[in-house]
Amino acid sequence: MNNETSRNKIPEVALLFWIMKICATTLGETGGDLLSMTLKVGYAVSVIIFISFFFAALIGQLSVKRYIPVLFWAVIVATSTAGTTISDYMDRTLDLGYAAGAAILVTALISVLIIWFFSEKTLSVTEIKSVKGEVFYWTAILFSNTLGTALGDFLSDNSGLGFAGSNILISSLIILTILAHYFTKIPTVILFWIAFILTRPFGATFGDLLTKSPEEGGVGFGTVGASLVFASILVILIIYETFWHKRPVAQKA
Repeated sequence: MNNETSRNKIPEVALLFWIMKICATTLGETGGDLLSMTLKVGYAVSVIIFISFFFAALIGQLSVKRYIPVLFWAVIVATSTAGTTISDYMDRTLDLGYAAGAAILVTALISVLIIWFFSEKTLSVTEIKSVKGEVFYWTAILFSNTLGTALGDFLSDNSGLGFAGSNILISSLIILTILAHYFTKIPTVILFWIAFILTRPFGATFGDLLTKSPEEGGVGFGTVGASLVFASILVILIIYETFWHKRPVAQKA
């Protein structure tokens, strides 16, 4: 495989990107729960299934030389569904708990980012020029989505905030990150990864809010209904990006 990859394999980090990211991560939460809990496949088997899906989608993404929306977002969904089941397996099956699981995932994510920086001399997500850099990018995304799941579950289950309260808290943090982008000099790449991590627990808590029963503090759509809704929205946006959306030159992030 040619070691050089095209810069435009990563979509422009703008409003549409974040809308699709939230849809994908919410689908990851509802889809992961659909397989592991609703269909009673179990966390261990679900991890194997979704990790296999992740590697298959990643191989497809690495093999192309330009941004293909369906491939890129398939990998994002794969990291979200895999992240959901990996986090649940660590926290519940292995009984590590949210704190220990989150500590492991934070350490793993920071380690990947450090190795990526020293290897590629940048963490910019719009300047990925090699297959190695792209592998670092997707590894960091997998860990960040898994970490976001653990954070979302902790807030929903253990913090006392409930699904709605947790969603409001995460939404507030995302708004603060947006304000920091426009009104502070914090490096864009740092704010990108903060936003990327935060949109995962936003999706997790929003997904739980939609799927759980009213007795549990949710709306009661169920995992099947919520998954169909967000899958449909994501498919429509992917079609839009593929056929109608003209991408401007991406700014550095």
